Amino acid sequence: MDAVLARLFPPEGDELHVLNCMAYLMLFMAAGTFVTLLFENVPYGRYASSKYGFPVNAKFAWFVQELPAFLLPVCLVVRTSCARTSARPNQLLIAMYFCHYIHRSLIYPFLIRGGKPTPFASFALAFIFCIYNGYMQIRYLSHYAEYPESWVTHPCFIIGSVLWFAGWLTNVHSDHILRNLRKPGETGYKIPKGGMFEYVSGANFFGEITEWTGFALAGHSVHSSAFAIFTTVVLASRAITHHKWYLAKFEDYPKSRKALIPFLF
Repeated sequence: MDAVLARLFPPEGDELHVLNCMAYLMLFMAAGTFVTLLFENVPYGRYASSKYGFPVNAKFAWFVQELPAFLLPVCLVVRTSCARTSARPNQLLIAMYFCHYIHRSLIYPFLIRGGKPTPFASFALAFIFCIYNGYMQIRYLSHYAEYPESWVTHPCFIIGSVLWFAGWLTNVHSDHILRNLRKPGETGYKIPKGGMFEYVSGANFFGEITEWTGFALAGHSVHSSAFAIFTTVVLASRAITHHKWYLAKFEDYPKSRKALIPFLF
């Protein structure tokens, strides 16, 4: 794989420049996505529409679209010369990334119960994004990111790591609550209860946003920050849309529950 990357980016500085450009492009995409989502819901789940392509089975879609975010980084770490993976800060940041995507690509899809099909357009875009972001994050951390060994004791790294872990736990727990809303044989929608759902409608989204915000703080790079911002734009829109839907669907929906940020918004 080193030979392939060497052909694409002969001088080492060229690849770092490309990675930086990818991060800035992601920020630009986040801005464009923000504007688009003001007028259009993300086409998935209960909001799916045939105009976004034929439906793809939910389990298959989640597994295939998320898998590149795990497999490509594994190849980058295992099959290339990694100049920075011996450094403790880099190791911990890479571990955070893999912890999320091992669960998201290899565990979560097989826990889905039913699940509405995903339109092909959403599936394809998610697949491309996972390749793009997986390469950008792990190639930068494994080959170019430079931190002092003392970075693991810096307040930014410590606070970021705590936020990442709290967000990861919230995300996983909230997904568990959503999976178990209906008993076997039941159909229809129910009001989620327990955990962070007592405070916000988008508890799973709140968890993932917190997770990648912590990762960005601990990573302290434009690459991790771009990912956190893009994630926030997409998931905040979903949380707001869900909240409005719940309020319209259920007359007894808790009026004190916010959309995304407990007690505030």
